Amino acid sequence: MYSSGLTPALKPADAYAHIAHRKTECVEIDQLEGRFTVGLVTPYPPGIPQLIPGEVFNKKIVDYLKFSREFNAQCPGFETDIHGLVEEVGEDGVKRYFADCVRA
Repeated sequence: MYSSGLTPALKPADAYAHIAHRKTECVEIDQLEGRFTVGLVTPYPPGIPQLIPGEVFNKKIVDYLKFSREFNAQCPGFETDIHGLVEEVGEDGVKRYFADCVRA
């Protein structure tokens, strides 16, 4: 996943500035491919950022995030922590994961 050919779309400072200008949206991981992140996306372990602000969520990274979601659902107590993702539990009890992106 760390050698997935990351594509910068914006300078990190320009992407991060979208937060101050309120030009971001929370996007569920199933719709992340092709979107630009405004923050770091960092899985723990190992604690190395997968994406920095302004980079594009590609298929390999989205597939990893989906794998982590399934792993977390099947292995309670051993969940992967991915900084940069927001976890919400729906009324149906299912956990959904979102990332902040540049508003489309």
